[in-house]
Amino acid sequence: MTNNNLTMIDLFAGAGGLSEGLSEAGFHSLFASEIMPVYAATYKKNHPSARVLTADIRTLDAQKIRDELGIERGRLDLLAGGPPCQGFSINAPVRSVLDQRNHLFKEYLRFVDAFAPRAILIENVPGLVSFEHGATLHAILDALAELGYGADVRILGAAYYGVPQMRWRTIILGLRGENLPALAFPEPIYHAPIKPNFTTTFDGQLLIKLPSSTASVKFTTVREAIGDLPPLKCGERGPIVKEYACEPLCDYQRRLRIGSSGVYNHEAPRLSKENRERLKYIGPGGNWTDIPDNLLPKGMTRARKSDHTKRYGRVTPDGLASTILTKCDPHWGAYFHYSQDRSFTVREAARIQSFPDHFIFLGTQGQQFAQVGNAVPPLLAESVGLALKSILVEGK
Repeated sequence: MTNNNLTMIDLFAGAGGLSEGLSEAGFHSLFASEIMPVYAATYKKNHPSARVLTADIRTLDAQKIRDELGIERGRLDLLAGGPPCQGFSINAPVRSVLDQRNHLFKEYLRFVDAFAPRAILIENVPGLVSFEHGATLHAILDALAELGYGADVRILGAAYYGVPQMRWRTIILGLRGENLPALAFPEPIYHAPIKPNFTTTFDGQLLIKLPSSTASVKFTTVREAIGDLPPLKCGERGPIVKEYACEPLCDYQRRLRIGSSGVYNHEAPRLSKENRERLKYIGPGGNWTDIPDNLLPKGMTRARKSDHTKRYGRVTPDGLASTILTKCDPHWGAYFHYSQDRSFTVREAARIQSFPDHFIFLGTQGQQFAQVGNAVPPLLAESVGLALKSILVEGK
């Protein structure tokens, strides 16, 4: 565990994936704001020293919070946050400036003005770059500039930083009173078989950070992520805390088991009779096209075999997982276990997101899946945090 000698607050904090990674990089969370009570409860359980408010950020007095935390303006090291991104997502059915969630960026900027932190971090989906033809991203960067921050943006592939899934995140970083150096964004550590399906340029600049020739060719696989977890049958719950199936089989498992007293949040979801029958026909790397037509949902019998290639997918053990969504529903992605006839558990989804095993999720199983799927992968957040920390420490 890294010494947490830099201070931060986390807005729109969710369950705390961003804070978890930044904590590993050396940032100590003083305060977090989250509107969903069960998300806030999970955050508090895993970051017990932070003050956590369950509230709509639009009701919060940023100046009062700064006074209560006893932080002089300009002394906070980092203001981090992930304003709700669904309104910007390239996967959302309607992307509109009328979506009220889009304007919550203004609330984040209000906290920037009140705290004047040394650095800022905003995370979002890749679709932010193309939303309204880039006008929203321009407005954010211009507003940060007006507040005195030199900011820039990159789109980072989580698999390049050791996360075993096909996930991309837009990261905006800014420094108060100075331009952001290029090294503020972390260099990719691994090569991985991921390809962007979104706009990759902004004002003529390529935003994706690609691995160099010196990066390792060995990305983290699904088997390395979850292969040591105890096997379960479909719908099996078992004890709340389970024993590991074996000793750690790789560095990824060894790392995520540090500080763990056992396997939590590891209960197999129930599958419908129809999905259990469909699963019989799907091998590792297979998908809905392997299912007999008479067993397919009616809407999919008319689909082209080249479409929806992740639906009803069984993951390949030596490959990457699909992006973990708020529901590991087989109808929407490759969420069937590679060797067990069931879908992923919350803990397996959390492992694929790079959450450590000591991180416990509260709420119903559905709420836990949503917390995992909405989170920033901690390993990605740690990589960003370490790069930013090197600049802040040198600047002290």
